Amino acid sequence: METLFAKTSPLRSRADITVLTLGFISILLVLWVAISHRGSWPGYSEMVASLPSSTAWLRWVLGDISEVAFYKHELASLGLLSGAYMAWWASKRGKSWQGFSISYGTGLWPWLVTSSLLGLLLSNLLWGWTVTAGTWQPTFAAFVSLPAAMVLMFGGGWKVTLNGAVLGALLVTPMCLLIVNFVCAPFGLPVVIGNVLGMAAGSVIAFEICRRLPSLVRSDYIAPVKPMPAKPPTYGVVWSLRRVLADFSEAPFFGNELASLGLLAGVLLAYALNPISPAYGSGLLINLIGAQALTSAIGVVIWRYQWIKKGWYPTYVPLVSVVPAAVLTYGGSWMVMGSSALLGALIAPPLACAIAGRLPAHFHPYIGNVIAMAMSTLLVVPLVGWLASE
Repeated sequence: METLFAKTSPLRSRADITVLTLGFISILLVLWVAISHRGSWPGYSEMVASLPSSTAWLRWVLGDISEVAFYKHELASLGLLSGAYMAWWASKRGKSWQGFSISYGTGLWPWLVTSSLLGLLLSNLLWGWTVTAGTWQPTFAAFVSLPAAMVLMFGGGWKVTLNGAVLGALLVTPMCLLIVNFVCAPFGLPVVIGNVLGMAAGSVIAFEICRRLPSLVRSDYIAPVKPMPAKPPTYGVVWSLRRVLADFSEAPFFGNELASLGLLAGVLLAYALNPISPAYGSGLLINLIGAQALTSAIGVVIWRYQWIKKGWYPTYVPLVSVVPAAVLTYGGSWMVMGSSALLGALIAPPLACAIAGRLPAHFHPYIGNVIAMAMSTLLVVPLVGWLASE
């Protein structure tokens, strides 16, 4: 049986020691950068202006990890990974404070995040040349799409993990590049539409390849036994607040409060150090987070009975599509924040559920979610712009 992070010592596993070491190095690097910039942090424009220097590239690649939430910052990314690791550690040990079981209680988080990170690195190695000081490109796409979906569909093991990463870099990222540069840019569409349509198109091709060549995803991995929840959820106020928080880390297939807390703590620290460092230097981070929390909260309340009936519902969809696209396009006014949050919560989740439910069985349902992101963004963002101009 293939295992990852499975061999343990009486005190700490090798994985724990590795993560703690990397965390300590990351803290030292963060302190060094902050001290060298006199308590501040270099802004987004400074990073892109410094490309292709090695420091700027490191910041760009790390920022890709939190790009799906439109934060694009290395501190947010480190916070997300740190929180997710804590959630996985707590889940393995049955801790009561683990939150919603990370990666849907599959026990696949180590394989999932490994495949996603490898896909991200390969994407930047293969397609990083397209990024310039004046040209943004969706090099992040493989981190939140096909590699993770393949692990969830076919299980862990090195064969699935590596093939998912390779297919993500070879299919998803170039599809995103094509649609963003040759459809979204000429027609003035929000780039998130190109991002998510590229994820969908690349994933459809990949899953068809896997159906015709099943040896690509055949492994001897044995899934761990899922622990039974201590008690069924109550779907009350506390559950709703936890669900809103977990939605912030749903796009990378984590769906956990600790991961989300790490993401938000990291990006808020980045904002405190330099307000024009996260969120592409827009200065709209607080407005963005507020609108994202609002759309998730509206969705969780409105679609509460769908959560009860189905056990999971894609209320996170507008949080990473409609709302940030509207805020970054039209600003952080109450009209923009409120209308995009409300319309996104009303339209995007049921649309995603309807599309995902009609996909062939050999496609991961996330494809329906990203298609819904494109459709709802295309519909809602122009309407928000019209409302904001009145």
